[in-house]
Amino acid sequence: MEEQTDHAGGFAALGLRPELLTALEELGYEEPTPIQRETIPLLMAGRDLLGQAATGTGKTAAFALPALQLIDGRSASKPIALVLVPTRELAMQVSEAFFRYGKTLGAKCVPVYGGQPIFRQLQALDRGVHIVVGTPGRIIDHIGRGSLQLDAIRLVVLDEADEMLDMGFADDIESILQTISQPHQTVLFSATMPSRINAIAKRYQTDPVRINVVRGDTVASKGKVRQCAYIVQRNHKPAALGRILDIESPGGALVFCRTRVEVDQLTETMNGRGYRAEALHGGMDQLQRDRVMARLREGTTELLVATDVAARGLDVDTLTHVVNYDVPSAPDSYVHRIGRVGRAGREGVAITLAEPREQRLLANIERLTKQAITIEKVPSVTDLRAAQMAQTVSSIRESMAADDLDDFYPVLNALSGDGNPQRIALATIRLFHELAGNVVDETEIPDISHRVDRRPDGGDSTRPGKPGQGSGARGTGGRPDKGAPTGFVYIGLGRAAGIRPGDLVGAIANETELVGREIGPIRITEKFAVVGVPDRSVDTVLAALKKTTIKGKKPTVRRYTD
Repeated sequence: MEEQTDHAGGFAALGLRPELLTALEELGYEEPTPIQRETIPLLMAGRDLLGQAATGTGKTAAFALPALQLIDGRSASKPIALVLVPTRELAMQVSEAFFRYGKTLGAKCVPVYGGQPIFRQLQALDRGVHIVVGTPGRIIDHIGRGSLQLDAIRLVVLDEADEMLDMGFADDIESILQTISQPHQTVLFSATMPSRINAIAKRYQTDPVRINVVRGDTVASKGKVRQCAYIVQRNHKPAALGRILDIESPGGALVFCRTRVEVDQLTETMNGRGYRAEALHGGMDQLQRDRVMARLREGTTELLVATDVAARGLDVDTLTHVVNYDVPSAPDSYVHRIGRVGRAGREGVAITLAEPREQRLLANIERLTKQAITIEKVPSVTDLRAAQMAQTVSSIRESMAADDLDDFYPVLNALSGDGNPQRIALATIRLFHELAGNVVDETEIPDISHRVDRRPDGGDSTRPGKPGQGSGARGTGGRPDKGAPTGFVYIGLGRAAGIRPGDLVGAIANETELVGREIGPIRITEKFAVVGVPDRSVDTVLAALKKTTIKGKKPTVRRYTD
């Protein structure tokens, strides 16, 4: 046991049971992250907890290990822990984590979410389970069917609580929490702390301990993620992105776009440039999304272009780069996005393409993260040629180390009478270079990076004579102004069509520049729904919804007046 304790490092000092330490040792975990070190002892002591933590801080293990500690030799029957998450993808990832950590305990964890035949979940729940991980809507379905009984629950975790609220799950969450009447721990993790999170904490938690590892311990603040931005006019963005990625040569990249239309267009553009790119957005059915994710994890896809809503909860170890194709209007969204890379001590790169008018948003992000974002010049055609030549040199050096070069002597002998060895080598290099797609036929992209004058306080100013440049339409960080008028949109689909708040929020957020916190209130009746949006955006939302489908149906939409 002493040897095992040494291998488990700091985890042994947290009081975890031997089976969990063995699992951590086998997984190669050596030291707990800051959030794990703070959270695990508190949860094992039975405290309620309200934690502000971004993706990449290790929060899954922070609540999973104390939850598994509760099993204590119990056979799987009624669940003792319930974890609520916003998306199917995150439900699967958290469930897999429980399986890995609890393997030596024989832990039974069942993920429940929409898009999967419910009978499989019914069978798994009926066989007995220790822990249930699920999306709020499907959890409500199982409670209503009587297939999920919560009278033995001792721990409830809300993971990415702010995302669940943004997706319209507030009523479902409260309904679930109200169903659990016996004493239990309630734990909330959220990347941001809007007032709605604090309201839930006040109603459903008892003297919670508050911890915050967002600003001091995120991968961004520890320097694991190199952050840079390029100032690019909108019409040059696709070419700039392609050139930047050609230079960076990412192992795997996630590109965030605002709308699904932009996702589809950019995916087509990047495939035309030779990248193996895939799209991921709310307009795809679950089978399509699963196929995309499988190809990304297998490494057959190197570039994933996605909307924020589709990429929530996505966690892929192969990602090396995150690209903001537009500057996120909410600084918190930026922190959440770049947390997708720089995991487990690895280096990551966060790239942002900013239009001149979006420079003020970059300053907002710098103030939140307390990190400077370096403004870089878009690579020139000369830079691209030099990078491609360097890649060719590297590839040929690697090939020269191969053991089977002698097999190609017949080719060399056949060419020996056609020129000197140097000319043969040059012709071969040229052929290899061109076959690798390294043919540059591009125009220069205007350099406007010099227009930004970074101030010591992390702000920026623009070149004299451009008074309005860089002000940005969302200088408030994506939050509507206090007192800003709200308009309402009528959507001719309701409960009879299976419509939930998350469907409406997802459709609007995918098709417009609005973020989740700008959408609401939402009222759904049997036949129709009414959604509140900023009054200035009503016409934009109506135009977008007329071009899309919700739950596979084309809705009737119009401005709603009482």
